[in-house]
Amino acid sequence: MHARSIVSPDDQRVTFVELFFDLVFVFAVTQVVQVLHDGFGWGAVGRAVLVFWLVWWAWTQFTWALNAADTTHHMVELATLLAVAVAFFMAVAVPDAFRGRALWFAVPYVMVRTVGLTLYGRVAEEAHPSQLAAVRTFCLVSLGGLAAVVMGAVAGGTTQYWAWGLAILLDVIAAGVGGRLEGWDLHPEHFAERHGLIVIIALGESLIVAAGGLVGVPWDVHLAAVAVLAVAVTCAFWWSYFPVAKPELDHALASARGRAQSMLARDVYSLTHFPLLCGVVAYAASVEEAVAHPSAALPLEWRAALAAGLALFVGGMAAATWRCRHRVLWARLIVSTGTALAIVLVALPPLGSLAIAFAGIATIATLEQRGWLAGRAEVGVPEASGG
Repeated sequence: MHARSIVSPDDQRVTFVELFFDLVFVFAVTQVVQVLHDGFGWGAVGRAVLVFWLVWWAWTQFTWALNAADTTHHMVELATLLAVAVAFFMAVAVPDAFRGRALWFAVPYVMVRTVGLTLYGRVAEEAHPSQLAAVRTFCLVSLGGLAAVVMGAVAGGTTQYWAWGLAILLDVIAAGVGGRLEGWDLHPEHFAERHGLIVIIALGESLIVAAGGLVGVPWDVHLAAVAVLAVAVTCAFWWSYFPVAKPELDHALASARGRAQSMLARDVYSLTHFPLLCGVVAYAASVEEAVAHPSAALPLEWRAALAAGLALFVGGMAAATWRCRHRVLWARLIVSTGTALAIVLVALPPLGSLAIAFAGIATIATLEQRGWLAGRAEVGVPEASGG
């Protein structure tokens, strides 16, 4: 009898163990929101970006590994469950990562990435030499970033900021070097589906953050209206991502081959989805403040958080589309910029700011969907298809 292969089959689909893995990382998203709890100043934003990048990079590296592995294989399932257990402690430590407990975050972070890299190497050994060479190169270049995270955690203070910033730079360099290599042999459907699911779960967590502010407090008309609009804006975010924009990205990835495909996956998903999810974090933080003070005028810093969340999420998709198609989504850029400026410049209660946000995002989604449907009609493509 032959041992079962650990390499992913051609029809690789997302499995339950991957969704379990995602839930722990999206819990980390809510923890990053807590980093912004004391305000949306430069210091808090810098800390949130630094720690969130590390969380995101651990997730996206593991996603590449699971794309190459058969996720129904018992060894892969055990490795993923081990990563879930370790990532839990990493996520718990996020709010205190700059408050004297950096090692409690850094050690689990390095362990999660080590598990992912080890799994990827094991799969590549069984796959083919070109994939093994690509994974080994990426692993070697990644060591500098891992070392910088640990050194920053040990040093603390200002050194921690610089070291973790260096880690981000080294991670991007590793992605740049690795993405140019042949042999990654991606499964584009699975890869795109994984990123779509993490966006869905992150948007769901933003609703949980809003719901947390509604529990155990007396309701009035202002609070109820803010809650309704928070749900509406979150749904508008979903609308701006999934019906039109995401299928374009997925089609571009599936159409690419070899090195072009791996570079597209790196740029559009591993890199460009980071600011997009930063937008979800900023939006969730602003909603938390809006629910806490539904009647008072929303302070400038939290209006800025809401505007930044909108610009990063909606604009991130515009950047990803440009990378795929070299096509500028003018409606998305113009309307999102105008909406963000209106939110920041007009001092309104949360109800007004959220209403402006909803109107802007809904306008973008409506315009793009009408253009998409019109384009399909012009070439005689049915509006709906099976599958």
